[in-house]
Amino acid sequence: MNFSYTDRETDYLKSRCKRMAEVIESVGHINRKADDDLFSSVVHHIIGQQISTRAQQTIWQRMQEALGEVTATSIDSRSVEQLQSLGMTFRKAEYIKEFCRKVLSGEFDLKAVDTMSDEDAIAALSSLKGIGVWTAEMILLFCLQRPDVLSYGDLAIQRGLRMVYHHRDITPQLFERYRRRFSPCGSVASLYLWAVAGGAIPELKDYKPKKK
Repeated sequence: MNFSYTDRETDYLKSRCKRMAEVIESVGHINRKADDDLFSSVVHHIIGQQISTRAQQTIWQRMQEALGEVTATSIDSRSVEQLQSLGMTFRKAEYIKEFCRKVLSGEFDLKAVDTMSDEDAIAALSSLKGIGVWTAEMILLFCLQRPDVLSYGDLAIQRGLRMVYHHRDITPQLFERYRRRFSPCGSVASLYLWAVAGGAIPELKDYKPKKK
């Protein structure tokens, strides 16, 4: 499945900003994969910490082949050592086992996260070992499909803002200005800023000063 959005969100962003309107028209509709299972999404993100996307995909595929389905029950049936043998670090395997234990014991309520505010959901998810604030924000966007996630901690988002708006640096104060401008459709704005940062519009350049 993909992150779901319609013309309602893009029309709103276009009405708020001429430059964003130009980006949306140039890039067109973006299909970005999403995950509808919160448990497996958390595990997937723990695996992906500080490794390449390709390495994450390789380990995730091995886990799916080994477990059949990535659930609390299937992970509970494996030891830390067995999880580590799939290619992750021992620490990540421990984080995943601890997360599994908390879910099975009821200490961490997955269903409750669905009904939390964005702020509370980020706090709950980032309380888990192996999940930081940025990762929690990405889970909100790509699993829970929250509509207004724009992460200051995402370097590609900052790069996209520099490229679209010709800034040399994105300060927290400047970022907050754009966050308010795009709200309540920050998640869709994120998709387009990521596309720009990835080179979707070749004529746009990054205005960040080069290091000497």
